[in-house]
Amino acid sequence: MDVRSIGAIAFEMTENETESPGKASDQQKPHIKWSDSYTKAHIAIEALAGILPSLPSYLSTSETPAASLLQDNDIASQISDLLRRPESGAANDSLCAWLYDTFQSSEPDLHLVVLRFVPVLAGVYLSRTSLNKPLAGFESVFLAIYAYETAARNGQAVTISIPDLAHSSIYHETKQSAKNCSTELHLGVISPSLEPYGTVRSTRRARIVGVALELYFSKISEIPDGSKLELCQFCDIRCGETNNEGKIILPWEVMQPVFRILGHCLMGPAKNEELSTAALSACRYLYERAMHELNPKAILAAGSLVRIGEMAAEKSDAVVDYTDIPMSNIITI
Repeated sequence: MDVRSIGAIAFEMTENETESPGKASDQQKPHIKWSDSYTKAHIAIEALAGILPSLPSYLSTSETPAASLLQDNDIASQISDLLRRPESGAANDSLCAWLYDTFQSSEPDLHLVVLRFVPVLAGVYLSRTSLNKPLAGFESVFLAIYAYETAARNGQAVTISIPDLAHSSIYHETKQSAKNCSTELHLGVISPSLEPYGTVRSTRRARIVGVALELYFSKISEIPDGSKLELCQFCDIRCGETNNEGKIILPWEVMQPVFRILGHCLMGPAKNEELSTAALSACRYLYERAMHELNPKAILAAGSLVRIGEMAAEKSDAVVDYTDIPMSNIITI
């Protein structure tokens, strides 16, 4: 029995359960229609099996195939290796086509599977743009992510309100009269507005890749640590290399979401020593690069992250348990 047959049977079972009268208690319970997501995930796995050298057998019987696909380190390693091949990213790249089709499935769990490889895609793609090679395969994946985010945000910018010290608050008073105080909101732009793009041009490239990294950051709590580690290594090593693929150019549209991701790696709730060390190393390199390029925004962001990372490392080396009561025969009053 193939994957599509399994999905069809599951779908019929779900529909029959929903339409059957049953008992009163059963009618009050919501029915979970998981068959559509289940089938799409298995179809994606079936297609991936024709691209990768091998897939673990447990995927065909997993009750959560998309989650299993996301968390499998062996599969992630195989995909990353294929994306790094010299001939990858072309228009006929079957893996890029799979990533594109998988993201277009509109399933959130499968979206995470594709977003997991954004660091590798961005690193390899940006390192090859100076070679003037056609990279339609990579670009199709980035355009799919960009179009999704443009539609989700309706093209609107992401902003935050910044407190204005010219206005009194519960924490302070101002000497300026209300007549002289402007009532306009002070907004900080987190991500500028998005225009629909159907192709990647040199003037749009950084924005399109940056939006993919922004979406990656918005889902970062669900992304495996191995993916974050790849981004740290990409910043620490690949950004400084001058090799056959050239040194990676990092405009602010790309660096801004990268700094947010590195900040999560340094200060995220789930502590991972290897990830924190890699993130601190990446921040140090980006700070040195920003100083060399005299990039004030990057200097401030990278320098702040380096200081935060070093402070966190110092605290972890000298952990003090203030609840520990020392044993002594001397009473101090």
